[in-house]
Amino acid sequence: MTTQTVEYIRYRIPADRSAEFLAAYTRAARFLAASPHCVSYELARCDEDFEHFVLRIVWTSTEDHVERFRESESFPDFLAEIRPYVGCIDEMRHYKPTTVRGAGSAEPTLYEWAGGAAALTRLTSAFYAQVVKDDLLGPLFADLPAAHAEHVALWLGEVFGGPSAYTERHGGHSHMVAMHIGKDITEAQRRRWVSLMHDAADEAGLPSDAAFRSAFAGYVEWGTRLALHFSAPDAERPAEQPVPTWGWGAAPPYRG
Repeated sequence: MTTQTVEYIRYRIPADRSAEFLAAYTRAARFLAASPHCVSYELARCDEDFEHFVLRIVWTSTEDHVERFRESESFPDFLAEIRPYVGCIDEMRHYKPTTVRGAGSAEPTLYEWAGGAAALTRLTSAFYAQVVKDDLLGPLFADLPAAHAEHVALWLGEVFGGPSAYTERHGGHSHMVAMHIGKDITEAQRRRWVSLMHDAADEAGLPSDAAFRSAFAGYVEWGTRLALHFSAPDAERPAEQPVPTWGWGAAPPYRG
């Protein structure tokens, strides 16, 4: 597993070349959009000084950008569009995300929309009450610690944009993933987990609007597939990574 990397390219473009610069990047963008290594891109222009532009590209990893995109068949065509502006670059660097992150108050987080800690505690309590009785999942949780449901509620809270309580008390993403190593989860068990989690969401009274439930379903599907992967006999614990933050239809924060 690798964390995504963010490339920032800062340009200083003379005013008389700005129109052609924007046109060139409009053409070049189709090669970024088509690349399996590009997650997203955005070209922004400074409000205070129109000569300054910042291109922000999220790559699946630094290696995927440097070693794969730049060696791809489409890179020469991409470079041909932007080559006239290479001399206008002030900075071109890759950055890794840190644990300092969050959402502003203008848009509610999934955590807030769900109903906060109380709602997620109801969710995990209802979920594990069914899990221990389930014929497929029960054996996996035969020795379930009493505090497990509470820990998962903290995890979900952090994933959905709430307090970083799971990281502070129990470790980060790698710690959670390591809990599944050696479990040898089956696809049938994963699907049952997904089904019971949706039932628990109904029982706990989580919001039923389409936007929330689709985001919730997206994380449940992604998270269980990650657990399935790391439960395999040959799986290794991943490197330290921040807890993923899930948003309203956002792309997944990590890729295998």
